[in-house]
Amino acid sequence: MNLQISGHHLEITPAIHDYVTGKLERVTRHFDNVIDVNVILSVDKLKQMAEVTVHLSGKDIHVEAAEEDLYAAIDSLVDKLDRQIQKHKQKLQDHHRGEKPSHEVE
Repeated sequence: MNLQISGHHLEITPAIHDYVTGKLERVTRHFDNVIDVNVILSVDKLKQMAEVTVHLSGKDIHVEAAEEDLYAAIDSLVDKLDRQIQKHKQKLQDHHRGEKPSHEVE
């Protein structure tokens, strides 16, 4: 997994980098086919924003979150991303494995 963290009007400190990396490990624990992750952290006057684009095999997932605190924005972002990844993973699974096809007549 390639991880790129960038900041707009914000310097990415080692503490922020480690925090984001630690939080994103939860996503890779649920889904192994993550190819690339691009995180953008930005600051507007009173609003801290976090955006992430995750490139999976066959799909890109983009999530945004805004909070008053940057760490809270990262937490919210990872929660949203985790739900999106799990939703994508469920769509990939075959839910009708053991059933007979409906077009067959007995």
